Amino acid sequence: MAESLVIVESLAKAKTISKYLGKKFIVKASVGHLIDLPKSQIGVDIEHEYKPKYITIRGKGKILKELRDAGKKVKNIYLAADPDREGEAIAWHLAQALNIDESKKCRVVFHEITKQAVKDAFNQPRTLNMDLVDAQQARRVLDRLVGYKISPLLWKKIKKGLSAGRVQSVTLNLIIRREREINAFIPEEYWTVTALLKKGTKNFEAKFYGYDNKKLELNDQSQVQELLKHIKGHDFVIQEVKLGEKKRNPAAPFITSTLQQEAARKLNFRSARTMRTAQQLYEGVEIGKQGTIGLITYMRTDSTRISDVARDEFKQYIIQTYGEDYYPKSPRVFTKKAAQDAHEAIRPTSVEFHPEAIKQYLSKDQYKLYKLIWDRLVASQMTEATLDTMSVFIRSNQATFKATGSKIKFPGFMTLYTEGSDDDSEDNERFLPELKESEKVKQENIDPRQHFTQPPPRYTEARLVKTLEELGIGRPSTYAPTIETIQKRGYVTQEHKNFVATELGTIVNEVLEEYFKDIIDETFTASLEEQLDDIAVGKVEWVKVIDSFYQDFKDHLHVAEQVMEKIEIQEEVSDIPCEKCGKLMVYKMGRFGKFLACPGFPDCRNTKAIIKDTGVSCPKCDGVIVERKGKRRKTFYGCSQYPDCDFILWEKPLPRACPKCSGILTQKTTGKGKNQKQVVACINEECDFTESVN
Repeated sequence: MAESLVIVESLAKAKTISKYLGKKFIVKASVGHLIDLPKSQIGVDIEHEYKPKYITIRGKGKILKELRDAGKKVKNIYLAADPDREGEAIAWHLAQALNIDESKKCRVVFHEITKQAVKDAFNQPRTLNMDLVDAQQARRVLDRLVGYKISPLLWKKIKKGLSAGRVQSVTLNLIIRREREINAFIPEEYWTVTALLKKGTKNFEAKFYGYDNKKLELNDQSQVQELLKHIKGHDFVIQEVKLGEKKRNPAAPFITSTLQQEAARKLNFRSARTMRTAQQLYEGVEIGKQGTIGLITYMRTDSTRISDVARDEFKQYIIQTYGEDYYPKSPRVFTKKAAQDAHEAIRPTSVEFHPEAIKQYLSKDQYKLYKLIWDRLVASQMTEATLDTMSVFIRSNQATFKATGSKIKFPGFMTLYTEGSDDDSEDNERFLPELKESEKVKQENIDPRQHFTQPPPRYTEARLVKTLEELGIGRPSTYAPTIETIQKRGYVTQEHKNFVATELGTIVNEVLEEYFKDIIDETFTASLEEQLDDIAVGKVEWVKVIDSFYQDFKDHLHVAEQVMEKIEIQEEVSDIPCEKCGKLMVYKMGRFGKFLACPGFPDCRNTKAIIKDTGVSCPKCDGVIVERKGKRRKTFYGCSQYPDCDFILWEKPLPRACPKCSGILTQKTTGKGKNQKQVVACINEECDFTESVN
């Protein structure tokens, strides 16, 4: 007969740890929170120290009864919810519901679901950490006060279904402010002059640097013309050659935010998809005869630390796989300022489970993310890469040109992994031919080009997550749901992976800017996060933090309720009649962008997607190629006569014909990593036409 009941958060986690504990333990899942604030009301007693009104979540009564019944049949109850503030709060609610004495050591915590980690956790149970509970409770109350006080005001003054939030409103404001910066940006002209030079059989490029080794920017065409006259007829002579060596260190192991960023860059995963897949890898995957195995450590962490045991395991793996030269003389240690270091970084739980060895047991998403985590962790422990660098100054008359190059001398960690970037610039590693001072090189071509400075880029998901982390807004676990919410509300859409604010989002943001400046101020929001951290370590009482915020907030709320005028959002009418009732359809904004809807709703519920005509004729019939969306909202291009015509393209067709065969041209990406480039190519398999995109 079982002596103990263990309660975890998920069924998958229950299945994984039950095999480690044996028959003396019953393992059951709460399936997340069982107790929370009610959805139908604010659920916070503002007059009595902001006391939360907790209720059993609708539909969870049956689970709670099962846990109570199971608890009556055992001597001990252990609460093994996730090792964070949210998990501590779940454990506290369970302790109250099951009448567990708070002084009892009933809490067990493990940061990875392995046999040793589970065994160690049950050898060292502890009491509930009420500071962590209070920090979660404070966050929940803060978010409830903001959301349930401002949202009804937005419904009343703008339209139903809107919401505001302590983190989501700051995030929306960041996106809109970036759009304003882009709109206000005034491009400035500048020029580059590149000389294509040749030494022996090797070509190389050198860019204009200045005159007499003094750097000079070329700001207009007259300066370029003056330069071209100045060097016309003059030789290019090597003036100075500088040889050097550069070290490049690997990136730290993943934390929650960097995992989301890198998965967005390299795997094209949304934050929610990354966290969902990471949760599966943490809780356990069925690995053949070995059963369910937790493959990674806990995925909500801001620590880059890894355990000594893990470091030793992967040290042996690196030496055996790559050789001793690929492991540094002393172990590589990463530290992150202000990290909550109770957790480790996100890493594989064991060197035993190489991604390729277990690929057959993983879904496509699980394999991709697990391999990313594996490669990042292994690379983080490897030696730095060494690059030979070369800088050459070349003189033509008094004009100075500069050529730079580098090549990998020793790849180190780059053998396995290099960190992605949000920028389009390539890190070219091209080495120059052997050059000596005073020798002449042949001029092949001079290429003057006009450029204009570019505005700051719109936020991609990776860039937005990085910015939120740098500003201290929210916590890594909140990024994915925050980004999902502002899209769900129709405040922003994504265009070519970039976030763009909608008219509705702009209106909501303007209201918040006028009446609730603190709510959208990143400094204020970040300071609140710091106060929540102080609650978690027992430095301050949670009620004082809430009261300090609310006293000022309620004054702003009162002013807004009295002064704010109703805003009428005019629907944009199209020239497309509804095929069901004949009324002209209107443009609506949904989670995935604009669509057409009948204004006769609810009597007529007809909706249709907005078809974007590419202006390119279908090669199979008399239709035209239009932009469409697939099941996962992936853009593709198909014939307007679908389903009668099944012609399809995954790259956007260009509005010009192939010069060789008159076929369809598309622009696409070829190559990987540093060799990646944009080319225009003909879709006709028998035609070899391609051209580079500058």
